[in-house]
Amino acid sequence: MENFRQESDLLGILNVPKDAYYGVQTQRAIDNFKISGQLLSSYPEFIKGLAFVKKAAAKTNYELGLLDQDLYFKIAETCDELIGGLFHTEFPVDMIQGGAGTSINMNANEVIANRVLEKLGKNKGQYEFCSPNDHINLSQSTNDAYPTAIKMGLLQMNETLVEKLKEIVEAFRAKGKEFQDVIKMGRTQLQDAVPMTMGQEFEAFAATLEEDISKLNNNANLFVEVNMGATAIGTGINAPVGYATLCAKNLAEITGYPIVSAPDLVEATPDTGSYVIYSSAMKRLALKLSKICNDLRLLSSGPRAGLSEINLPPMQPGSSIMPGKVNPVIPEVVNQVCFKVIGNDLTVTFAAEAGQLQLNVMEPVLSHAIMENIHFLCNALDTLREKCVVGITANKEVCLNMVKHSIGIVTALNPYIGYKQSTQIAKEALETGKSVYNLVLEKNLLSQEKLDEILDPRNMLTPHYK
Repeated sequence: MENFRQESDLLGILNVPKDAYYGVQTQRAIDNFKISGQLLSSYPEFIKGLAFVKKAAAKTNYELGLLDQDLYFKIAETCDELIGGLFHTEFPVDMIQGGAGTSINMNANEVIANRVLEKLGKNKGQYEFCSPNDHINLSQSTNDAYPTAIKMGLLQMNETLVEKLKEIVEAFRAKGKEFQDVIKMGRTQLQDAVPMTMGQEFEAFAATLEEDISKLNNNANLFVEVNMGATAIGTGINAPVGYATLCAKNLAEITGYPIVSAPDLVEATPDTGSYVIYSSAMKRLALKLSKICNDLRLLSSGPRAGLSEINLPPMQPGSSIMPGKVNPVIPEVVNQVCFKVIGNDLTVTFAAEAGQLQLNVMEPVLSHAIMENIHFLCNALDTLREKCVVGITANKEVCLNMVKHSIGIVTALNPYIGYKQSTQIAKEALETGKSVYNLVLEKNLLSQEKLDEILDPRNMLTPHYK
């Protein structure tokens, strides 16, 4: 028992590891919630978010005369240590838990209190000198501190996600420039359509992903409205007059984000609308990303019996039975990440709907789903960019040959010989195997000079009819 210390709470006495900065309520959460295996320590931005909140709360309490200067300074110093990445292993609580986040809030309160006690020259657990509840959680409740910390974590994580997204947009754009002279067939419904360049195709990948940068940022901006000072249900019980506005101001100064106090704290406390909207932006990104990966797999299919318009970098042998097979494993894994993101968005939807009366107790699974999605997407975007996109090469001759032998180029004849004649040419070309070019000349529908001009693939890449 020399390796443990005893702490007590409402339920009685419990042994806590002697050197742990966390305390009895964290220990109960460790014992109770062995659920996902993903711990709070897996999400450093969330821990930093908690530290931001606790530092802002301490500053506000000090300015309102509720904390003495020495204790405030030591709490602030400890929060800065957490923000700097120290003591993150002291957050072993599972991300999915009952209690509406109380375990995570108390984990932060206990770690900060025991570190402050150490700074005061006291032993861990001597809470009469610095209490997790009476000092670190002063003027707060889990119901305002916890969701505010989630939002501070998500604001940080969104910055990382947006940066990863910008990087892959640039990678696709670079490929667009590299492939700007590669003529190929465009397709609709997996059937030949009209010519385009591979550069246009890859530029479109860049453009569709670039749209989501502003969507993510705009939706993340909803996280700047917080309910600090709401305490239990939004009435502000046990918080001094002016606390909510001042705490939001201090949080803005500490984080650099334009944090504001919610205009109606009773409404804001159970509201999870901002999470739903942000999660929907990630789902939109996932849908687009998965579609792009589907396209990359189709375009690289073969190499002899598929489209084979592009080559993906070979990353590993593709079969335990088929020699020489190489599979598109990077787009495949990104597809699977996207499915996970879509599923987690449904989790967020259900969790948000499950709020009752003055609180939504499902915020742990909601926050975990969103943070997991950001983590997965960041890794997937890096993987797709580094191990796939930058190494893609084009099979120019394959692409050009498909254009020359495609029935799709007959579309360009519509303005000159009419839809009905064009349809007959296309049908006959399919039935006889003759080229569109030769059939038009045989039927004397156009001069060879005019036909050469119309059916030059390069003339079909932009509007040109006159």
